[in-house]
Amino acid sequence: MSSEDAHYVTVGDGTVVAGAVSGEGPPLVFVHGIIGDGASDWQALVPHLADRFTCHLPSLRGRGLSGASPDLGFARLIDDLLAYVASIPGPVGLVGWSLGAGMALAAAGTRPGAVDALAVVEPGMPGLMTPEEQAGIGAAIGGMAEQAAAGSNFDAVRAFAGFVFEPDDIAAAEDSGYFAATERYVPAMLDFFGQPPQGPAPDDPVLLGAITAPVLVLHGPDPKPYVAAGVRQVVDHVAAVQVREITGAGHAIPLTHPAPLAEALAEFFTGRDPQGHHV
Repeated sequence: MSSEDAHYVTVGDGTVVAGAVSGEGPPLVFVHGIIGDGASDWQALVPHLADRFTCHLPSLRGRGLSGASPDLGFARLIDDLLAYVASIPGPVGLVGWSLGAGMALAAAGTRPGAVDALAVVEPGMPGLMTPEEQAGIGAAIGGMAEQAAAGSNFDAVRAFAGFVFEPDDIAAAEDSGYFAATERYVPAMLDFFGQPPQGPAPDDPVLLGAITAPVLVLHGPDPKPYVAAGVRQVVDHVAAVQVREITGAGHAIPLTHPAPLAEALAEFFTGRDPQGHHV
């Protein structure tokens, strides 16, 4: 096991960004999606990797072990992620899911060389959504706000999940207690969506072209159109990229298919030289 149970970093505005740490080996930093936190999104995956990697599970501001802050703008979250990564000695690998995938790409493109390699799981890029998809996510956010106003954060988070998750994903999330564990973050989700657009856009060809680290893109066999568009954008503009399909998975791959996801990640991130750099 790691010698520490959690890792804390005080970022530029004084907010503490923190995450649980477990395992032994080269460090991997896992970036969660919009619904949960570091523990809830990755807890099923980490047991499959902790014998080979030191797994860092930081949470966004106001979630998990991290301090609260009204500033939830995307640019600020990228700065937080880069500060967390910079505080870890040695070459660092980065893994992101959904929103976290976009954050991982934005961080790697903003500061090339900050990470040694990165894997992105079902990268959704709002900038590539069709008008119909934009209307769909707007309706999902509105439904979440209505349920929250009615006093049911559980129904609120489930209402939003209906846009990003497949029916099998929703059933698995309910059965595993994922929605019950993450309903407390509905106010933070609404605050995030209420922030004005700012900062690096994960779909920006210039930003993607600036990424120097090798990238692994993982997705289910039938990704939603906006996810498929995000995959194509990464493939078209990142210099060194691999794509791998997780058989039978929907969007919620870390929740529903942790073992095959772990296998793909381990295979990708163990391609390193004796100094820990990806080869």
